[in-house]
Amino acid sequence: MKFRERARYWFDNTMSKGTVSLVGWLAVVSMGLVVVVAGLLMWVAPGEPEGVGGPGHVLWIALMHALSPDELAADSGSVPYMAVMLVGSLGGLFIVSMLVGLLANGFEQKVDRLRRGRSRIVESGHTVVLGWSDQVFTIVAELVKAHASESGSVVAVLADRDKLAMEEDIRERVDLGRTRLVCRTGSATEPHDLDLMNLAAARSVVVLSPEGEDPDAHVFKILLALEKRDGPHPPVVAAIAASRNVAAARLAGGADVHLVDSDDTASRLIVQSSRQSGMSVVCMDLLNFDGGEIYLRPGAEVAGRTYGETLHAYGTATVIGLRRPSGVVLNPAMDTAVTEADEVIVIAHDDSRIELAEGAPAVDEAAIVTARPADPEPERTLLLNWNSRAHHIIRYLDGYVAPGSVLEIATDHPKAGTGLEGLRNLTVNVKDCDTTDRYALEALGPGLFQHVIVLSDDRFTLHHADTRTLMTLLQLRDMQSAMNEHYSIVSEMHDENNRALAEVTEADDIVISDTVIGLLLAQLAENRHLADVFGFLFDSRGSEIYPRPAGSYVTTGTEVSFATVIEAARRRGETAIGYRDAAGRNVPPHYGIVLNPPKPDLVRLSERDSVIVLAED
Repeated sequence: MKFRERARYWFDNTMSKGTVSLVGWLAVVSMGLVVVVAGLLMWVAPGEPEGVGGPGHVLWIALMHALSPDELAADSGSVPYMAVMLVGSLGGLFIVSMLVGLLANGFEQKVDRLRRGRSRIVESGHTVVLGWSDQVFTIVAELVKAHASESGSVVAVLADRDKLAMEEDIRERVDLGRTRLVCRTGSATEPHDLDLMNLAAARSVVVLSPEGEDPDAHVFKILLALEKRDGPHPPVVAAIAASRNVAAARLAGGADVHLVDSDDTASRLIVQSSRQSGMSVVCMDLLNFDGGEIYLRPGAEVAGRTYGETLHAYGTATVIGLRRPSGVVLNPAMDTAVTEADEVIVIAHDDSRIELAEGAPAVDEAAIVTARPADPEPERTLLLNWNSRAHHIIRYLDGYVAPGSVLEIATDHPKAGTGLEGLRNLTVNVKDCDTTDRYALEALGPGLFQHVIVLSDDRFTLHHADTRTLMTLLQLRDMQSAMNEHYSIVSEMHDENNRALAEVTEADDIVISDTVIGLLLAQLAENRHLADVFGFLFDSRGSEIYPRPAGSYVTTGTEVSFATVIEAARRRGETAIGYRDAAGRNVPPHYGIVLNPPKPDLVRLSERDSVIVLAED
């Protein structure tokens, strides 16, 4: 290769290195111009200008003319001198113009880089959210509530979207309070982009399941990128859309990742809500940071007592179970001894306000009802529409109901009723039906069923599926009113904004699946030890949350303390955590649900009210 080609190649490489390299070349050209002008002056016009003190002074004069071409106007001298100064000034004018342009362009590029969110975060103890979906608004809002009493808390979001657009979208829907929001543009699967988030100093990482087809594949890549990176690994919480992908995701993420099975969790909540009105509201209250939250207390505070005795041990918190070295158990046997190795699981409004009660609570023995619960009977459930979660929902429902129960599936979905072999307690029938058609719904005879479940049809876009669900709910509610029929209605929706519209239908429960998963991710990002607790709450095995008739616990129509309600439930082997006022069942945001009321508070429960308990089915 010729020397000229090598030189040109080297020059091209240096020029491509950006603004700093270009400014360096301009400096070299400037110095060359100054030296040439000074040399010409000493050759063609020695001794000029008047008073010149040597070569150094000549160099200084040439430099000033190159940097400030207007110096030429004040010059006087011979024609050769003025000619050389004119050439120097013109060359300086060209160089200064290029320098200003380069600096302006470089500054603009730097500002654009900052605007696009490509600088590295210098934070510690921050929560990192990787990916983008509608769940990001729920997660950020809950993290803001969790850190409302702290100053300097930071939530950092990395997604393949414009930085300013992300910040604007979040601020429009979330009141950030004292929490700082930091967004960066990039791909969560690229190691270089992950380095922008300073993960080594992060408190926790939340991986979102993106919208669109095959979202779990994207989550797998993010988990692999997190696992392969060098340095400390903060705890990771990730949402998996399909249950069949959980094992592969666990392998990809390693030991530091906790997975939330979106299909499984939403399916369990839909089934429990369909059988126990208010269940979804109770779970939402426990999952968000607004009211009652779940905390772990050291067992040393109540060591030596039985679980039944600890139900009255805390004045400002409600005990629901124990976290033992062998695992979590909710509503254990009342004679279970609490040891120092255990942790007590409680519901409280703030962990700083959890205090032991002074003395035993006042209990009204005369108000306690000793009736035993009736044996379960076969049930009839109507399932409207079909989607990928329907298989999970039906199998979980089969685990709840008594033998001889019937499930009618009504939909025009081509896959409805497939893959349901091996059911033990349910008899399943499938009917072709347009669930938005009033006459088709009337032909089903909804009044013959105790429970109606309205699923979101996965053949349509999320927005359109929610619209069809609203149409079905309106038809069902109008039919109930016209025919004076009574059956519970639970519906599945996707967009939280549609909840306000759905409230017009007065459906017993509305499960916003994306919101539930977002709340759960936020809880686990703050405290991963609660994963087993929430897992047990949504499991059909062991004790679960049930709203049961108040008349089965205390004498209705009379004022009793909530401590009396807790004692009545304790004698039945159950843990009371709150109650539901039937008069407020359609009043948002709590729909009559009261969790963790102060034990001395007096309540007057009616026959229509419910006591919310943890109990075996």
